[in-house]
Amino acid sequence: MRAVTPESVNPVEIRKKAGERITIRWADGHESVYPARGLRGRCPCAQCVSETTGQRLVHEEHVDPGVQIVAARIVGNYALHFDWSDGHTTGIYSFDYLRRICPCRDCARAA
Repeated sequence: MRAVTPESVNPVEIRKKAGERITIRWADGHESVYPARGLRGRCPCAQCVSETTGQRLVHEEHVDPGVQIVAARIVGNYALHFDWSDGHTTGIYSFDYLRRICPCRDCARAA
């Protein structure tokens, strides 16, 4: 995996595939593919992660396997916001966070 620099956490392309997944191509050429269920299970909001302890309250196994991305919107120049088919709408996923949770094999090995 290439070293992650501040410049490399800038997406140059974001594609949504029929609610099933989001694909991000980063400035350094790396491509991340996020399946909907995995992304929903990593939501960083206060409903999914305890504000006091930082402990994750919602994990992928808690999420309906058929969950879909209903809508994805860019927030400023730093994040994505998702509306989910299960009604959840409070998570804001910073580009830095998305890059850190890239599920590809190379990134998983580097973690």
